[in-house]
Amino acid sequence: MLLKSKFKLATAIGIMLSMLSLLVHLFLANYSAGGITKYSMHMDDVLPFGPRPRPRRLWGPLRKLDHLHPFAKPSKTYAAPSQHNGFIYAKIYGGFEKIQSSICDLVAVARLLNATLVIPEIQATTRAKGISPKFKSFSYLYDEDHFIDALSNDVAIVRGLPKDLREARKKIKFPTVSPRNSATPEYYMTEVLPRLVKSKVIGIIVNGGNCLKSILPANLEEFQKLRCRVAFHALRLRPQIQALGSQIVGRLRASGHPYLAYHPGLLRDTLAFHGCAELFQDIHTELIQSRRNQMIKRGTVKEQLTVDSVSRKMSGLCPLMPEEVGLLLQALGYPPTTIIFLAGSETFGGQRMLIPLRAMFANLVDRTSLCSQKELSDLVGPEDPLTSDLPHPPPPKSEKQLIEEWKRAGPRPRPLPPPPARPFYAHEKEGWYGWIGENDTEPDASPIEFRRQAHRLLWDALDYFVSVEADAFFPGFHNDGSGWPDYSSLIMGHRLYQSPSGITYRPDRKIVAALFEDVSDHRYHPPRNWTIAAREHLNRSAGVEGIVSSATLSRPVSFLAHPLPECSCRTPKSPAVQPVKSSNGRLLFGGEEECPDWMVRSLAMASAKNSEPQNEDYEDELPEDDSSLDTQHESDRSDVNKSSEQGEEMDPDD
Repeated sequence: MLLKSKFKLATAIGIMLSMLSLLVHLFLANYSAGGITKYSMHMDDVLPFGPRPRPRRLWGPLRKLDHLHPFAKPSKTYAAPSQHNGFIYAKIYGGFEKIQSSICDLVAVARLLNATLVIPEIQATTRAKGISPKFKSFSYLYDEDHFIDALSNDVAIVRGLPKDLREARKKIKFPTVSPRNSATPEYYMTEVLPRLVKSKVIGIIVNGGNCLKSILPANLEEFQKLRCRVAFHALRLRPQIQALGSQIVGRLRASGHPYLAYHPGLLRDTLAFHGCAELFQDIHTELIQSRRNQMIKRGTVKEQLTVDSVSRKMSGLCPLMPEEVGLLLQALGYPPTTIIFLAGSETFGGQRMLIPLRAMFANLVDRTSLCSQKELSDLVGPEDPLTSDLPHPPPPKSEKQLIEEWKRAGPRPRPLPPPPARPFYAHEKEGWYGWIGENDTEPDASPIEFRRQAHRLLWDALDYFVSVEADAFFPGFHNDGSGWPDYSSLIMGHRLYQSPSGITYRPDRKIVAALFEDVSDHRYHPPRNWTIAAREHLNRSAGVEGIVSSATLSRPVSFLAHPLPECSCRTPKSPAVQPVKSSNGRLLFGGEEECPDWMVRSLAMASAKNSEPQNEDYEDELPEDDSSLDTQHESDRSDVNKSSEQGEEMDPDD
C-alpha cells in the first residue's frame, strides 16, 4: 500500500514538473518571438566605431563621368503640332521592358505623324486578365495624369476616342497595322500616314517592343530627346509603386550601408531563344526545349531545336549564373556583408539557382523579404476571386452509392483493389511547370495564370525603381543579341542618364566565360593573377571603355539602353573628352552639348551644399592591387571551406 502511494506521488510530481517545463518553454518562445519577425541584415563588427568607409572603387562616383548630367529638354522651344491628322490607338504585348520601350516609340510616332495619341492599352493588364477593377490598363503601372501633362507641349494625348469613333472601332471600321521590328520613319510616312489621313483613326499593334528604329537620322535628333523625356520623365510609375519602392530603398539603406542591385536575367524565353537548355538539369531542360520548339514553329527561332549550349555560353550568348556573379563580386572586393537586392519577377530555376550566391553573400534580399504580404497585396488592389487551377479531388461518395457499387462488383471472393495512385501535391502543380509531369504539350494559360502575368509586371516595375536608385548595379544578362529590348539594358540606360557617374557594371560575357574556363577546376580558389584580371575587366566595364563597348551592341537595338550623347550635357569646366564614334560615324560617347547656365549654377550650389558631409563617406581611390583585401578574402574562403568539410554534405535538392 505504501509502495502504491509513493508511486502515485512520484507520478504527480512528474506531471507537475512537465507542466512547469511546458509553461517555461511557451513563455520563452513568446518572449523571444516578439511579434512578427522581420528580416535583419547580417553586418560584421570589423569597424564598430565611426562611419564605415565607402570605397569609391566599389560604390562610386566615377571621376571620369562626373562631367555628364541629364538634359533632355528640346534645343529650341516648340509647341504641339497644330495640324491634326487623326487618332492613333495602340495595343502593346509583352513584358515590362517591351511596354516601356513601345510607349516611347509610340509617342515619337504620334509626333512624327502629327496625330493625337490615345493612351496605349497594355494587353497584360486589361480587365479580361482579372486585375483589380480599381485600375484601367495603363494606370495599372503608370500615372496617367502626369503622362498627359508632361507631354502636353510635344504630343496631344487623350484617354479615349470620341464616342462616335469608339462605336466605329467596336465594329472594326478602322485599319490596323503591325509594324515590323525597328520600323523606319519612312515606313510610317509612306505606309501609315496616308491611311491615317483617309480614315482619321488607325490602330497600331506592337509585339516586339521596337516599333520605331533605334538610330534615327541626324535631322530627327529632337525625336531622340523626346524619347528620353517620355522614358525618364513622363512615364512615372503610379504613386503606390513609387511609395513602396521608396520604402524598400529606405529599408535597404537603413543600416547606413550602400546596396547593389542584381538582375539575373534567367528568363525562360531568353534561355530558349539562345539555346541554353543544357546549362540546366532535369525538368528545367525540358521546359526550355519545349518553349524553344514553340519559337521554332512560330518562326521566331531559325535554328535547330538542339544546339551546343556550352559553345553558346563561351560565345557570350547565355546568362551569367548567380554563382559566377558571386565569384566576380568577390574578385572586385565586395565584402561578404554586402547588401544585394535581387531584381526581376522571374528567376528560372527558382531559389535553387541562388544557393551559391547566398552562401557567399548572406544579405541577398528581394521584395518579398523586405515587404510584408499586406504591402504587396495593397499594391495589387482588390481582386475578384478566381477558381484555382489546381486539380480538385473527386467528390466523396455517399453510403448508398458505396453499397450499390459493392453489389454490382461481381461474385466473391474478389481480388484486392489496386493501391491508390500517388496524389499530386499543391507545390507540384503550382506555376507554369506543373503540366510537364502529365502532358507532352503545354496547356493554355488559365485565368489565374493571366492574373499572375499582370502581377509580374507590377513586381518588375517595383524592382526597376529600386535598381535605378541602387548604389551599384550588376546585370546577369544584357545585350543578348535577340533584337528586343531587355530588362537589364533599360535599367543601365536609365542609370546612365540619371546618374552617369554611378557604378554600373557592363561585363563582356565572352571574356568572363574565358576567365572561368581557365579556373574551371578551382574557381573557388583562383590564383591571384586571375583575380586581378577579372577585377580589371569589371572596373573597365564600369567606366568609359565599358560604356563604349556596350553601346556598339545596345544602341542599334534600343535607344533607351544608351541615350548618349543626345540626352546629356557636360559642364563647361569639365576636362576635354575625346569623342568616340562607331564604324558608321555615329557618336557613342563625347560630343555632348554644354549645360545651360541656369543648370550650371544649380549644380554648383548643390555641390557646395553636399561637399562637406559627403567627404566623410568616401575614401580615396583604393589601389587595384589590394593584397591585404585579397588575403583576407582568401582566408575567409579557406575557413568556410574547412567548416563545410567538417560538417555534413548538403543535398542540392533541399
